[in-house]
Amino acid sequence: MAEPFSDTPPSERPSEELLDSWKEIAAYLERDVTTVQRWEKREGMPVHRHVHDKRGSVYALGSELDAWRQNRGPRLREENERQTSRAPLGVEEDLGQSPAVRSRRWIAVAGVAVIVVVLGALAVSYILRRDRTGETAPPKITSLAVLPLKNLTGDPTQEYIVDGMTDALIARLSGIHDLRVISRTSVMRFKDPQISVPEIAKTLRVDAIVEGSVMREGNRVRVTAQLIRGATDEHFWSETYDRELRDVLALQSELAQSIAKKVQVTVTGAEHERLTATRSVAPEVYESYLKGRFALNKSNSRADIEQGIGYFEDAIKKDPTFAHPYVGLAKAYSELGTVFIGDSPEESRPKIISAAQKALELDPDLSEAHVLLADVQQEQWHWAEAESEYRRALELNPNDADAHVGLALWLVCQGRTEEAVGWAERGQKLDPLAASGTTIGWILFQSRRYDDAVRELRSVLAVRANDATALYFLGFVLTAKNQPANAIPVLEKAILVSNRSPGVIGVLIRAYVLAGRRADALRLLAELKSRSKIGYVPAGAFVNAYLGLGENDQAFASLEQAYKEQSNIVQFLKVHPYFDPIRSDPRFVDLVRRVGLD
Repeated sequence: MAEPFSDTPPSERPSEELLDSWKEIAAYLERDVTTVQRWEKREGMPVHRHVHDKRGSVYALGSELDAWRQNRGPRLREENERQTSRAPLGVEEDLGQSPAVRSRRWIAVAGVAVIVVVLGALAVSYILRRDRTGETAPPKITSLAVLPLKNLTGDPTQEYIVDGMTDALIARLSGIHDLRVISRTSVMRFKDPQISVPEIAKTLRVDAIVEGSVMREGNRVRVTAQLIRGATDEHFWSETYDRELRDVLALQSELAQSIAKKVQVTVTGAEHERLTATRSVAPEVYESYLKGRFALNKSNSRADIEQGIGYFEDAIKKDPTFAHPYVGLAKAYSELGTVFIGDSPEESRPKIISAAQKALELDPDLSEAHVLLADVQQEQWHWAEAESEYRRALELNPNDADAHVGLALWLVCQGRTEEAVGWAERGQKLDPLAASGTTIGWILFQSRRYDDAVRELRSVLAVRANDATALYFLGFVLTAKNQPANAIPVLEKAILVSNRSPGVIGVLIRAYVLAGRRADALRLLAELKSRSKIGYVPAGAFVNAYLGLGENDQAFASLEQAYKEQSNIVQFLKVHPYFDPIRSDPRFVDLVRRVGLD
């Protein structure tokens, strides 16, 4: 359980308890108040200000002070040595001196002190004037990353609340065009960072980092955040917000506004309206929603996705007017419809559309819902509607990496491959450690830039060795390069990590044929046929298999089935290299026309 927000006597507090005054902070660090106040200003010591309660104006956390002291240990030890190496002025030197001599000495000391004060004031005045002229103004912050907030509740089961607050803050800030904000999938890799803030900032290529923590007691939550310059590790802003859980959306809005104001970004009228939009939500409703997102983010397993669906449905049952759980439902059904989980389009797509449309009916400004709706419209070849939804999502959230990736895939389907690479690269800047690299690799493959695609996908696998999508796409590329000896182990690994995805099996069949292992290819084809009798197997898997086996009539029969079920492979008819041998066939030309890509 979280430590309650009450006036517990210091002697009864655990080491993680708040230090609720300058006096307590000074006692904790075994220094005087003046020293610790100087350390806060000059050394970036983590001290926070209360905003929404009437207790002491400052507080600090013991754990943060310990970490700060450890990082700045050498500098503080030098200061201590300087202080202890000097005898107190006017003690040893004045022993045995006459009162008149001592009086003259003290007058001299006082004169020196006055001069120091005056010079200090002049220096400060000069610095302020120089700052106003811009001569020493720090560089403008145009990009930032919100690191995963720390769970200070003392209860690991509350992690869903903490992650949810991180996601919400990212989402709020992402709506500002003047600010580049890194997506959650990349920042979550620094949940327990082993490197310094400047190193994280360099990795993510951002100017500033937001760090913070969450404490909770019952239905009350406290969020602390601080801004740090990436290049210098300078802590230049911190604030604390206390709210009831039902007002958590207002808390998130206020925190995002404070950060935007502090980094001095331009916020348009529409952006400000979205940034400040809030509503009350019952704690039990918000908790169900956050638990659903937490389950969905854990993995891509069917069990976790279905658990998330249960939480979203519970939130909707309790409050059908809250838009966010509908977005969660649409996302969950979208995950179930991927080639790695394998629900049929007939089953998953109507659920995605229904949930996304309901979310937008309640809140038209939810960019994620626009992206999910666009994805399905593209899969159903509603090309104009899909493009419109992607571009609307980017208007609402210029930092939405998924919207960039979606538009890039839309462009490649139209044969506009160079534009597609550009949009995918923009998405990669927003999500440098996540999925955008796989999309770039796929687009480069569609552009027949095979060597570039291999480099891009291998760079993804260097960071995420078991990324099923990157392995799958790399198998496509290596097979197209006529390198089955390299493709086969990659695809066999993809089969293992994807729980024998039929889509991966279809490409592996092609690689086996190229390697002269036709018997192994036919064995896998028999597996696909057997599985199709008891469950859904995407027609695209058979298309790739038969094209690889050179059985074109069977491939066209599977393409016709893929057309009927609107299989994902049909989107790429215009550009997919595997279709090159049959492009001149009238049956293929007619199919391209029917899909709207002629």
